[in-house]
Amino acid sequence: MEVNLQLCNLMKFTTLVLGASANPDRYSYLAIHSLVSRNHQVIAVGNSEGEVKGVQIKRAIPHIEDLDTLTLFINPSNQKSYYDRIIQQKPKRIIFNPGAENEELEILAMENGIEFINACTILMLTTGNY
Repeated sequence: MEVNLQLCNLMKFTTLVLGASANPDRYSYLAIHSLVSRNHQVIAVGNSEGEVKGVQIKRAIPHIEDLDTLTLFINPSNQKSYYDRIIQQKPKRIIFNPGAENEELEILAMENGIEFINACTILMLTTGNY
């Protein structure tokens, strides 16, 4: 089966970055840069409003149609308040970045048919495995 690479490169996937930060020293900041550079549509949610590479950081998760990926940059104890909203969004997958791994949320994801992976978003983007 031959894949049209030009078509694949034109496809835009929506990614929600939960735990977004406008601090250039944070991994979520670097992930947003990498996602935008690769033409992904990015929605960023964090504790403080701000902007990263043209993406406004919101303080609450908006309703998102056809959410491809939710990538987590917050520790498990801070994820609990987001559980219901995450499941309601029905992302196709959740990426638990290092330090965000959470067995409880993994079980919820599995029960709701959401794929999950413990990985580094930035490394996945860099190696072409996103």
